[in-house]
Amino acid sequence: MKHLDEFNDPELARRLLDEIARVSTRPAVLMEVCGGQTHSIIRHGIDQLLPPGLELLHGPGCPVCVTPLETIDRALAIAALTDVMFCSFGDMLRVPGSTHDLLTVKSRGGDVRVVYSPLDAVRLAERHPERQVVFFAVGFETTAPANALAVEQARRLGLDNFSLLVSHVLVPPALEAILQAPTCRVQGFLAAGHVCAVMGVDQYRAVCDRYRVPIVITGFEPLDLLDGIRRAVVQLETGRAQVENAYTRVVRDEGNPVARALLARVFEVCDRTWRGIGLIPDSGWRLRPDFRAFDAEARFDVGRIHAVESPLCHSGEVLQGLIAPTGCPAFGRECTPRTPLGATMVSDEGTCAAYFTHRRVAVGGD
Repeated sequence: MKHLDEFNDPELARRLLDEIARVSTRPAVLMEVCGGQTHSIIRHGIDQLLPPGLELLHGPGCPVCVTPLETIDRALAIAALTDVMFCSFGDMLRVPGSTHDLLTVKSRGGDVRVVYSPLDAVRLAERHPERQVVFFAVGFETTAPANALAVEQARRLGLDNFSLLVSHVLVPPALEAILQAPTCRVQGFLAAGHVCAVMGVDQYRAVCDRYRVPIVITGFEPLDLLDGIRRAVVQLETGRAQVENAYTRVVRDEGNPVARALLARVFEVCDRTWRGIGLIPDSGWRLRPDFRAFDAEARFDVGRIHAVESPLCHSGEVLQGLIAPTGCPAFGRECTPRTPLGATMVSDEGTCAAYFTHRRVAVGGD
């Protein structure tokens, strides 16, 4: 199958691993940014095949995982209202809030629906003018264009019963926050290819130049990841720090100009809290004033809801690459996919879920 089998070729993988071992002469620490990359690395055991001293850390690239607890609680409060039809992608339904999740709201009679596009929610608002339809708009730059399009479409149709609960986050400020941390060990990044397919390459150049770290835009298949690792190691070994596009079959330097223009019309940059990490300045998007009428947080007056994370959950340290999931005392005990303490154990892109599924060790004699 084109673009699948050829990127899983074991012989080519062995050659890339041999090349990485050949060029690697010193310890190095790289971080993959995207949760999809993390799952591919863990599932295929890529990190265990690398030469000694070459370490991969798992970054905050799971959009579900970094959605702050207070935003989940605000979603729960809105979804419980009798006149609301609350729409979301399926991966948000089991993300725990302070006391419960969206599936619990649904089991108690709330109208919580899984949709496959924010435009599905717009169509529901058209068909049900007597209901308030809210779409849970979370994620990185990858998912934001569809949400922006939904808002423009709702305004074009004159829908006053449609709104977004927005929790969009941006990758470059998160990379800066990681690099500024006194405990940071990261020497280079594997950047998320799908984000760059929308936003292009230039957004990373300032980070690369300011902190002198290689940033390699990488895909998600085993050979993509191995080639990205190889390129990052070569840069470190030769003393270079550049933004390098290793995912040219998908990513163009300019990204997607149409999507970027749409985002600029609908959203503006704002400070954003990241779950487990805290407030990162200028790391999110919110609706521009022209579209503020579609802001569910304001419409339902839930902005004053705040929350405190469980002290048992160490997902913030996992998201920053400070510990592996197995370094959390609750991993596999109090925290499992059936009883998650944090979103990293719920999402398909969560690091804790990846470790639990593909690399679980006996915990507590189980």
